[in-house]
Amino acid sequence: MNELKFESVIFDLDGVITKTALVHAKAWKKAFDEYLRIREKRDNEPFREFTHEKDYLPYVDGKPRYEGVQSFLRSRGINIPFGEPTDEPGKETVCGIGNTKNSAFVQVLDTEGVQIYESTVSFIKELHKRGIKTGVASSSKNCQKILQTAGIEDLFETRVDGVVSAELGLKGKPEGDIFVRAAKNIGCRPEKSVVVEDATSGVAAGRNGGFGFVLGIARENNADDLAKHGADIIVSDMSKMDIEKINKWFSRMPVPLKDGWEDNKNNFQGINNENDGKDFLIVNPCYCSPAKKVFSKDKDMVFFLDFDGTLCSIAESPELAVLSNDMRKTVTALSKKHLVAIVSGRMRENVEKLAEIPDIFYAGSHGFDIKGPNISLIQPQAKQIVPLIEEVAETLKQELKDIEGVLIEEKKFSLAVHYRLLKDEILFSRIKDCVSKIVEQNKKLMLMSGKKVFEILPDIDCDKAKAVKWIMETLNLSWEKNTVIYIGDDTTDEYVFRFFRTRATGILVSERPKLSAADFRVNSLDDIRRLFEQII
Repeated sequence: MNELKFESVIFDLDGVITKTALVHAKAWKKAFDEYLRIREKRDNEPFREFTHEKDYLPYVDGKPRYEGVQSFLRSRGINIPFGEPTDEPGKETVCGIGNTKNSAFVQVLDTEGVQIYESTVSFIKELHKRGIKTGVASSSKNCQKILQTAGIEDLFETRVDGVVSAELGLKGKPEGDIFVRAAKNIGCRPEKSVVVEDATSGVAAGRNGGFGFVLGIARENNADDLAKHGADIIVSDMSKMDIEKINKWFSRMPVPLKDGWEDNKNNFQGINNENDGKDFLIVNPCYCSPAKKVFSKDKDMVFFLDFDGTLCSIAESPELAVLSNDMRKTVTALSKKHLVAIVSGRMRENVEKLAEIPDIFYAGSHGFDIKGPNISLIQPQAKQIVPLIEEVAETLKQELKDIEGVLIEEKKFSLAVHYRLLKDEILFSRIKDCVSKIVEQNKKLMLMSGKKVFEILPDIDCDKAKAVKWIMETLNLSWEKNTVIYIGDDTTDEYVFRFFRTRATGILVSERPKLSAADFRVNSLDDIRRLFEQII
């Protein structure tokens, strides 16, 4: 058996594990149609019934209960008070309508019980045999009751549902909070984990959470919509997927960019080289052949760029990094035609000074500090942790002062321990142990490894992908209206590559082929500069 390259699988509940999706849909229809009839009689509004295809799937499916109510009512131009979660069913509030739906659902559950998808349960048992952890993440506040009714609660090592989300203040789908929390609860990393979902909001949540693989299950003839919202592969049932196929996915490598360039056409194409084509309804078009255009002259282009190793060569120590005049001129010219942002682990002021490119956007300290024309953001939680970062820096200076070749770079909201100049490789273990121990003792911190560097950052919901997401939302950019490209070379750039996958284009800078969530690979900074020149 091959060694497994993923750690956990987090499953949605309704429509993935249990056959409760139709029960939910019926309960929603009952609640909404009753309310719409009231408005017809009282306000003389024409009655238009709540339908599965046009209303349930786009506005309600997969969302927390009250968010689903708001989403549907907004689609009909209806505004009513939110109310309180304790509102009686039937009260004319968002919560009242949501509670009407819940009463109808519980009644059906108590009288009819719940059926399971045998193929999903069998797959979960196979995962356990191979040592893969499993969790369930659902918007439903009835999740535990459903699992208990079905007799399968013990199959999962964690449950993050509507009740847990309310207690912890987690954001609902399409944000990735509940899936990320589930993976964290069982000691696993999203990049080494899988999300299995049947709703568009759920696959978007898996993508936004930075998961290594997002599997869509199309039970509603909605395969295209699942692909559009971020599913990597879509199947009709879990019986069409197996552990080895998932493991193979985690061995993907970016396609050389030169192989994706189509002569005399202003687009790039990705090539799927792994799908056997037999079981999948869809391998997302970004990976298919014939391939989907990912660069299009019909859309405005947006570039997010790492700095070290992407725009300038990695120096022996950070202060020696130099952006060449040719690269500066090229990126400046690019910024005159297209929106450009530099997203770096360096302090924002530092990378801004090194780049010297006006009127572009800069995100420093892995996204904790963002500034650009008419926008500015410093993560509030990051501000609070500055004293701790300063304290840790002093501790590391004392602990590692006798090791030649170690450089501690203080970056206000984070710090980096560089060992590129380490004279004695035997001392690497001592450096790693020291850094790991400090992070383990400080629950407010997290550790990331890069190229010859350990990064110590605040353990808050912020990384390069979140920075890119914030800039896109602030500037009203979208996957549909814009061609969005991210170029990077390091571990921290993988957050963005996973966030972009299927929706935008990631380009890895690496001399040699290596595992990455990026779509394409280039060998050098010169390749990047030539790419910009061709685009200009």
